[in-house]
Amino acid sequence: MNEIVARRFTGAVGIAAAAGLILEVPLYFVYSGPPPQANVLARLLIGILALGLVLVFATAFRELVKRAAPQAEWAGTLAFASGLAYTVVTLVSSGLEAGAVIATDHPIDPTISVSGTYILYGTISRMLLAMFLGSFGYAVSKSGLLSRWAHRSAYTLAGINLAFMPSLFFGNAPAHFYAANGWGTTALMGGLLSYWLLAIGITTYRSARRVPQQAAIFQPLPAP
Repeated sequence: MNEIVARRFTGAVGIAAAAGLILEVPLYFVYSGPPPQANVLARLLIGILALGLVLVFATAFRELVKRAAPQAEWAGTLAFASGLAYTVVTLVSSGLEAGAVIATDHPIDPTISVSGTYILYGTISRMLLAMFLGSFGYAVSKSGLLSRWAHRSAYTLAGINLAFMPSLFFGNAPAHFYAANGWGTTALMGGLLSYWLLAIGITTYRSARRVPQQAAIFQPLPAP
């Protein structure tokens, strides 16, 4: 795969993943009380598909860094590994929510009722996203893959995610901004990630136009 196609593929996957995450978040605020089963399962299905695309994005990004700046390959690999871990943790949380909703014969709010997801969606996810964003930002700054705003915004979001890690000490009321499962800790952070990923996807896709034709084809990596 040449670099132009690789950048366009990575950007397109990022845009698709962001679109899914953006569509998912508002579904959490449609009902003031326990939502019907259809609402919960629909938003979880959308989120599961979006997370699959996030994993593809992280994998493709690692390959771009490996080709463009071998000296920063470790950062690209860390971004992939932390992105993979974040995806798995969030998928486990989604599975716990879906299982609880399917097993009950009356509407429940899984953000409150499924206590096993509090820290998975909250502190653990914030730590993993901070690692992903920090390593993404470093890899971009060292490889020159994208504009400066890309790595600066990644560093900023990494810091914000770290700031929400102590939220596990502040209860389990989703209506509270800084609770373990509060709307700030989960929904706001998810929303920020979604729109950041959308912007990154767009700029990665458009960056393919700036790749010199003579550099468009990846050279084979040396044998280990």
